[in-house]
Amino acid sequence: MDILVKVGQLLLMLSILVILHEFGHYITAKWFKVRIEKFYLFMDAGFSLFKKKIGDTEWGIGWLPLGGYVKLSGMIDESMDTDQMNSEPQPWEFRSKPAYQRLIIMLGGIIVNILLAWFIYTMVFCTFGKNYVATEKIQKDGLAFGDTGKKVGFRNGDKIISVDGKYQERFDRLILDVLLGDDVMVQRDGKAVNVHLSDADKNEILDKEGKDFIHPRITNASVDSLTPNSNAEKAGLKKGDRIMAIDGQKIVYYDQLGDELSKHKNDTVALSIVRAGQPLTLKSMVDKDGKLGFRPTFGEQTSFMNHEKYNFFTAIPKAVEESYTLIVYNVKQFKLILRPDTGAYKHVKSPIGIAAALPSTWDWEFFWKFTAMFSVGLAFMNLLPIPGLDGGHAIFTIAEMITGKKLSNKAAERVQTAGMIILLSLMALTFGKDIYQLIVNR
Repeated sequence: MDILVKVGQLLLMLSILVILHEFGHYITAKWFKVRIEKFYLFMDAGFSLFKKKIGDTEWGIGWLPLGGYVKLSGMIDESMDTDQMNSEPQPWEFRSKPAYQRLIIMLGGIIVNILLAWFIYTMVFCTFGKNYVATEKIQKDGLAFGDTGKKVGFRNGDKIISVDGKYQERFDRLILDVLLGDDVMVQRDGKAVNVHLSDADKNEILDKEGKDFIHPRITNASVDSLTPNSNAEKAGLKKGDRIMAIDGQKIVYYDQLGDELSKHKNDTVALSIVRAGQPLTLKSMVDKDGKLGFRPTFGEQTSFMNHEKYNFFTAIPKAVEESYTLIVYNVKQFKLILRPDTGAYKHVKSPIGIAAALPSTWDWEFFWKFTAMFSVGLAFMNLLPIPGLDGGHAIFTIAEMITGKKLSNKAAERVQTAGMIILLSLMALTFGKDIYQLIVNR
């Protein structure tokens, strides 16, 4: 059932984004009187699930959920249909239109994606408000870091003051800022300390811990679940137990538990715990990795949340601001991907990877926020000057407007072919990686 919910969210999200993106091309093409031969949701490689011709346009649904397309008369696109290019240009064809009109048609889908994000965020903010984990609240007692975070220079108890000179009020984006930035200023023992992250440091963080390399420093951690046949289970630990001390060494923060256990690898320790309000002492063996074998729960964290209320009119500028911020993050993430030493390219996800990361329960607030974020990402991706994408077509049209010279049909075919090879190769790599990950994680 969980997988059906995830797949359902992904298909609905893709359907909304693809239909409206392609509608952007469709409506601008209609505006300039270009004939539309096909309008497809998803790809119809070999066959379609549904199709119906209305007027000059065939409307259909393909079987392969990898985007969609609008096929315009007189244009070399992903269909690679070049037969019509051998005849004389007709007034209703894309190639017959002025360069500025062709550019607007090419950018129509991207513009709609941005407008859609603005609209969704406006409705989300005036319906649910703006909810986020506040950096100031969550790091009141400092932050805790995984082994990789400590290795690159952080220390438990650090408070992040700024990343590349800027303060981030949202904790979820603070983590992203750290991974995208170079210099992290932290407050440590009352002093400002700079932690510089190299590309190799980021590679190690992304490979080993990802965004989970930073945690809030929590005092109310308790046992949530026990690993079967673990030392914790054999010692008699139970769900809800709170570990207060190890061999008499007081434990205030959960991260101190790991630090203390690492000193007693392959040794027996005395655990001072509280169970149902009563103190209790247990003896447990610590394994070679300094673990007992249980997962913690940090209790309710709503105290870290900030909630901002908006009406429709005050939500509009906040929605514009949110959409612009996401565009900036897309640019920064793309730049990170282009730096091979960070290894960020290995973490690009296909629709399979995106579906796996979706929640297993339906949450409309999350769904619409994720759809808006995805819409901005789709706009940015299509703007890239890669042949086969809207940005690739646009860049050649802009060059034509500047130089007055149009790309020949033969050259356009070659460029489109090269672009399709690049895109299909990238898709094969990302799909292969995510399918392998799903198999490994089962």
